[in-house]
Amino acid sequence: MLVASRAQLFKRNTIFRRLYSHFSNESKDAAQARIKYDMRSDTVTKPTPKMFERIFSAKVGDDVYGEDFSVIELEKRMAELCGKEAGMFCASGTMSNQIGILANLSIPPFSILCDVNAHINVYEAGGIAFHSRASTTAVKPANDKYLTLPEVKSNYIQDYDDVHCAPTRLICLENTINGVVNGARLWNASVEAGFSFKDISQYFDSLSVCFSKGLGAPVGSILIGEKRFIHRARHLRKLFGGGTRAAFRRIDYEVKCNIVYNYRWRQAGILAEAAQYCIDNHLPLLKEDHKRAKALATELEKLGIGFAHPVETNMVFADFSNTKLDAIKIAEAIEEAGVLIMPYSETVARIVFHHQVGDDASDIIISTLKRIL
Repeated sequence: MLVASRAQLFKRNTIFRRLYSHFSNESKDAAQARIKYDMRSDTVTKPTPKMFERIFSAKVGDDVYGEDFSVIELEKRMAELCGKEAGMFCASGTMSNQIGILANLSIPPFSILCDVNAHINVYEAGGIAFHSRASTTAVKPANDKYLTLPEVKSNYIQDYDDVHCAPTRLICLENTINGVVNGARLWNASVEAGFSFKDISQYFDSLSVCFSKGLGAPVGSILIGEKRFIHRARHLRKLFGGGTRAAFRRIDYEVKCNIVYNYRWRQAGILAEAAQYCIDNHLPLLKEDHKRAKALATELEKLGIGFAHPVETNMVFADFSNTKLDAIKIAEAIEEAGVLIMPYSETVARIVFHHQVGDDASDIIISTLKRIL
């Protein structure tokens, strides 16, 4: 796995900071002039002029009073797309993930079963323990890709009379029993597999879908499920500070300090319209991103470069362990040629295609590799 331990995660972040620390000493204009394509992630996309036009057309109102009509239309559209009864707009994928987890739980004790490398387990600041007070059963998939049914069954904690155990109340799968899906890039998975959102969603009680990754919206995620579930989720969103004018304050008596949640919005329709624009205009482009990623993979194979994961959608995890240079040196050379990629470890770098990457990006990467390897 790419992130098999906290030590490896820390090491990867250290590599990342080292590679891009010099950006702080460079003017924004100079950096933009030098870098032609940013392929570190599909979260780096910028709003387009046409997206701004759509944003300016938003039918905004007070979300707390249920009058933010662009948000209401987006929630209804996504619920219908997934074959569920209702949806709830959130500020981020982490917010929709954590609310979705807590809304699926009731009376403790309880535990959550997930992949050891799942976003909710590694990248959400311990949110499960903090918000839901749940323990986590984190399982490393034997196939290094995804959890299988036998692995779920063997790690599932039954609800026996044994008071020593915290029964499994929720199974969390990422991208692809109550069941909740962190579908951050479900758009890409749906396009590649040829299944509709409704086909995928029918097997789960709830799912969260992000608008700011593959689709390219600036902000936003949505939590989808049945009406009763979303009703509870709206209470929790209020508790988390979403859709409220005043910050929510709670006192943690154990550490004797105040913890303030300060996420606020009223007229979120401008964000909802950006998401709607991306569904209408960027979703049809995802298949081309996948095609370009696979074409790059073919060229990399010709150079003797392997892959940490199969190239199935818009991401290429290039493994340079068979070359004379490590991933960070290679990333630096490609950066000098005008393309940013992200080193994941000493040997692996991630290259991500999105709608603001030109067709010549792959040529720049391949020509640079031929020169330095």
